[in-house]
Amino acid sequence: MKESFIDRKFSAASAALITTANEILGEYEAAGYDLSVRQLYYQFVARDIIPNTVKSYNSLASLISDARKAGMIDWQMILDRGRVTVANSHWRTPKEILQSAAQSFAIDKWLTQSRYVRVMVEKQALEGVLIPVCEELDVPFLANKGYCSDSTMYRVGKEMQAARRRGKEPVVIYLGDHDPSGIDMTRDVQERLEMYSHGDVDVQRVALNMPQVEELQPPENPAKATDSRFAAYVERFGESSWELDAIEPTQLAAIVRAAIIGNRDEDEWDEAVEREERMRDQLQQMAEDYKP
Repeated sequence: MKESFIDRKFSAASAALITTANEILGEYEAAGYDLSVRQLYYQFVARDIIPNTVKSYNSLASLISDARKAGMIDWQMILDRGRVTVANSHWRTPKEILQSAAQSFAIDKWLTQSRYVRVMVEKQALEGVLIPVCEELDVPFLANKGYCSDSTMYRVGKEMQAARRRGKEPVVIYLGDHDPSGIDMTRDVQERLEMYSHGDVDVQRVALNMPQVEELQPPENPAKATDSRFAAYVERFGESSWELDAIEPTQLAAIVRAAIIGNRDEDEWDEAVEREERMRDQLQQMAEDYKP
């Protein structure tokens, strides 16, 4: 919802940018996505509305902040994914929790699959784009936030070790920036997961890769010369770099969806979906039959 906290008048140029922001946010809301400020910024850049500079980003971020406080942009359409409130769930009656259980009931549809698949992404800002895909296709999702901590990698490695003992092949569908550290993180993920799981891990880097850069033409940035991996990166790719955030969200979602589906057996999946639906119907019937 839009809610005003300040009285602010905007110039014609600023008002036009706010209108465009609402149009972009509306497009993605209709598609089921929410955006971070940085993702919104890259949509402006990709549409040649503003240049791809630090000054442009800071200026747009400030304008968006003021526009939200002035009641001109819906507060729910831009999210800060780094700060999450945790609270308990509550129900008014036993019947209500039975209905909730029926709606949320799910079996592990990967239980009969030959692969243990999970999705990992370098940036937390992409959670709003990728979590819905992972939830729909029933795979674990993890935002690494750069180089992932050893504690998290150890936990994931042990999960993969346990899956391997059940006869499954561990697979990571990975997404990262195309810059010196972003490219190196793929190596780091594979090496540490194989170390902690005591076995091979198939890390499939599905984005951002040079063929996608050439096809999708996202806005480019200069690679950071201060990065210790800069020289090796420049030798392979040149001095330009590209961020995942700059890829149109529906394209990223489609890339991940195709990668997940490509790692599963469709016949086994369809049978699992049918079992799940039968069990959910049983729970729903229990809720309807409940007598207080």
